[in-house]
Amino acid sequence: MRISSRYLGSSYGSGTRTAASLAALAFGLTAAGSALAQPAAPPPPKPAETTPAPAPAPAPAPAPADEPLVPPNGTGAGTSTQAAPEAASQTSTPPAPKPAAPVAATPDPDRDARALTRQGADRPPPTGDVGVRPSDVFAEDWWSQARPSLEIHGLFRVRAELFHHFALGRRELPDRALWPQPPDNAYYPTSGAVQTVPLCGDDPTATSACENNTQAGANMRFRLTPELHISDNLRVLSQIDILDNFVLGSTPEGYWNTPAVGGNYTVGERGGYAPLGVLATTSWAPVAGQTSTVDSIIVKRAWGEYVTPVGLLRFGRMPNQWGLGILNNEGNGYDSDYQSTVDRIMFVTGIKKYDLYFAGAWDFISEGPTSAALREQQGQPYDLGQLDDVSQYVFMAARKRDPELARLDLAKGLPVINGGIYFAYRNQVLANDTTDAATSATFGQSATGIRAGYARRGAQFFTPDLWFQFLYKKFRFEAEASMTYGTIDNLQPAGSTTVERNPLDAEDTGWTVRSFIVASQSEIRLLDDKLRIDLGFGWASGDPDVEGLAPPSGRIDRQLTADRTFSTGRFHPDYRVDLILWRNIMSRVQGAYYFRPSVQYDFARDPNGQRLGGSAALIWSRASEFIQTPGNKRDLGVELDFSLYFQAKDGTLNDKPDQMGGFYTMLQYGVLFPLGGFDYLPGEIGRYESAPENRNAPTLETETAQTLRWYLGIMF
Repeated sequence: MRISSRYLGSSYGSGTRTAASLAALAFGLTAAGSALAQPAAPPPPKPAETTPAPAPAPAPAPAPADEPLVPPNGTGAGTSTQAAPEAASQTSTPPAPKPAAPVAATPDPDRDARALTRQGADRPPPTGDVGVRPSDVFAEDWWSQARPSLEIHGLFRVRAELFHHFALGRRELPDRALWPQPPDNAYYPTSGAVQTVPLCGDDPTATSACENNTQAGANMRFRLTPELHISDNLRVLSQIDILDNFVLGSTPEGYWNTPAVGGNYTVGERGGYAPLGVLATTSWAPVAGQTSTVDSIIVKRAWGEYVTPVGLLRFGRMPNQWGLGILNNEGNGYDSDYQSTVDRIMFVTGIKKYDLYFAGAWDFISEGPTSAALREQQGQPYDLGQLDDVSQYVFMAARKRDPELARLDLAKGLPVINGGIYFAYRNQVLANDTTDAATSATFGQSATGIRAGYARRGAQFFTPDLWFQFLYKKFRFEAEASMTYGTIDNLQPAGSTTVERNPLDAEDTGWTVRSFIVASQSEIRLLDDKLRIDLGFGWASGDPDVEGLAPPSGRIDRQLTADRTFSTGRFHPDYRVDLILWRNIMSRVQGAYYFRPSVQYDFARDPNGQRLGGSAALIWSRASEFIQTPGNKRDLGVELDFSLYFQAKDGTLNDKPDQMGGFYTMLQYGVLFPLGGFDYLPGEIGRYESAPENRNAPTLETETAQTLRWYLGIMF
């Protein structure tokens, strides 16, 4: 959608597309774009001038449809209205016939284009060397053709989901479980008291307990990505989410919270005409801290882009994307839930002739406490200290063939090779990560309190990342590999001024981080691109000194010995490979490797984008280190996922078969068969069976997990 200024006419497109193409490159050098502002298209021939007729009456004639917005200097077809009466008085001519009735005005969409053409033709030609070459670009030329316009893109979606046995039949207590048991489910844990929920059945006073292993619900999101194009080389972009992943029915009438001591919340007495939840007749709007954890409208990103003759300057809060997205993922997919967003100042340039692009960026990862206070809503807050900043410096270099030229090469049977390198350096000297009220980095905290909460962090990380893509006819192979290596002097949240030493080796100081992640995708398309066969692979390094794949909430991985090296690799959570294990239970691929063959086929497919199809995938997952699994075995599980999808035709929004647009719906089913990695250890089984409270309990065994999803979306 494009909304143009009502006073300035239609949008001016060529320069906008140039800025957009280079901006797409800045999202992670995944799309080609020109570093130079392209000149405007040559103007059409000037209309032939005609001799004006004398005015039949003193009343001025209506302006022609192609009258310029600003009258040009000099004489011509559009400047003779004042000379006509004088010419009539000097010649003897018969009376002019009575003018015909005026014709009703009709819209003329090309009026602005002709006006701009005349303005350019009336400009005096350049004298000397200034402006002779097309590479000499001036702000005056850009702004003379400025047509501010607003483009609005985005999506609206509703997702209904059902989770069954996501705890995999494991009976841990809630603070130790991979997936917490539903609160309305009674079960016998492997340790601790029996978790019972009475009140179920025909007689709620009986001792029969509730049993439920299913969780179901629906959520929605309305995402807007407005783009304000100010001129050919200047624009402002943003991302705004309305009801972001809002759980349907979570803000009923009468439900509200109020803050309590210690950062917790208490539920207030039900209001409105719904003293009981069952009596609610409407839904209240989400308000952060009252009826919801977040507000109903959230501005997630806003950044500016300025195209110079030598490259693109980008600044603000923007998406961060590179390669396949296993390290940095912008999360702009139709089914995405996570994203990489960074506060950044970035410059992108390149050598278009060789399809080479280079970028440098300064990232503001974390600035620590600022001068902002709740008692003051105006003024300019500032960063209170520098040594507690987490700063990051990024360099990117890539070879990316222009998409149009790449399609031409593939049609000729030529291979296309793309790839690049990403390198980031991050460091922090001091840190205030404590939660103590007197010394934490709370709003309005004094400098004395912040100083007392400092700890020596002494952290630095180096992250190289390689990306490679090979295209040949209907075949694609793409891979990405990343390593994170770094050191941390001290892990204490506050109060420590010394470097931590290994209790087993006094010469070994601090902690080491060394992790790896690798992913690849192989794809071939057949039968006029209706059939797609894929083979995916991914590996994240494990840690033989840590028990458990998922880190404890809010804490560093707890090590078993004292090797003082963290090596569990973790993918970005929006890099999705399945529906159950890595997407939901573990939240991301970590400390494991997988194989994923899949097939997708469009049963019906039209050139205008409408299609009906289905897909099937098998995911076999194994742990990189067996010690990190609950059952101390590598095999984690085999998952089967099936999808049936339909996309409606929607004109130019999805005129390309692979482009998502318009209405889209999808029904998905997944089933996970847990293997030995999720089994119980022999000692757990013995303790469970010998506990008196478990005398009548069922035996310990894992359960098959299942999910059913229905997606409804509109993309524009």
